[in-house]
Amino acid sequence: MKAHNRRKGWRAFLTPGWFLSLLAVLVFSYFAFTFLAPWQLGKDDALVHRNEQIERAFKENPIPYEEVMGTEHQLPAEKEWTRVAIRGHYLPESEVLLRLRPVEANPAFQSLVPFQSDQGAIILINRGYEPPIEGATPPIPKAPAETTTVVGVLRADEQKPKTQPMEDGGYHQVYGINTEEISQVTGQDLVDAWVQLSPDQPGSLRPIPIPKLDRGSHLSYGLQWIAFGIMAPLGLGYFIYSELRERRRVREEEAEVQAEATEEQTPEEETPAEASAPEASAPEASAPETRSRDVRSRYGGQHPDHFSKLGRRKRERF
Repeated sequence: MKAHNRRKGWRAFLTPGWFLSLLAVLVFSYFAFTFLAPWQLGKDDALVHRNEQIERAFKENPIPYEEVMGTEHQLPAEKEWTRVAIRGHYLPESEVLLRLRPVEANPAFQSLVPFQSDQGAIILINRGYEPPIEGATPPIPKAPAETTTVVGVLRADEQKPKTQPMEDGGYHQVYGINTEEISQVTGQDLVDAWVQLSPDQPGSLRPIPIPKLDRGSHLSYGLQWIAFGIMAPLGLGYFIYSELRERRRVREEEAEVQAEATEEQTPEEETPAEASAPEASAPEASAPETRSRDVRSRYGGQHPDHFSKLGRRKRERF
């Protein structure tokens, strides 16, 4: 019978469907623990570190630029967002625009102008922004050329953009604030950092706001990925347990049906009363037939119909 050919125990799960399910769960959990959760938790750590730097910087007075950058003009990572003061003069003829970088969710053109300090270093200054006019480059007021002192926050270089610089509206325009690329565009030897100008400074435009001290949702996202990585194997384990429990229930009901069929097939001596009233056996035969229909409806007709055979034998006998 088919019931005896069915795989039992753990062998029942040696099928392509269960194998692919196990593989998918393992791959998902692996990426959840090694990539997705660390990715979000790393973003949260970076935001926390940035917020601490901003809070610390705005609790202190501006520091002379040279004290922070040193003679090597290299920005230490822990010094980003430090407020600095620089004395020198702008080089307005070397102005470059940062093209269509959004400010508070609105498109904007940001003015990037080299600033030469009295000590000789040339620092890129982000003066602020102006909104586009009908989608085109707006007129940008020139930076003053006289000697002055400006205050702003130190920022680290961005990665070099994949899109090459262009020229439009009479300006060189770039797609990222990378001092190496802007040095090539302007011909000025810029240091490897730039300064975001504070409001109401000489040469400032519309000020770019300091980021809000908000952690966002990265921490909760990271914890969710960890939870998903744990829940996926547990869910598969629950499905396996449910499958085993269902198979055990089916085996028990099949054994019960088989036992009842065996009892009906055992010959018994007939009494004279039973022989003289053959019609009395008809109601008895109807119960196994009803039971048989119930079993077939439950298992889809995949089991032998013992009760219908017994009914036919009794009718043939009488």
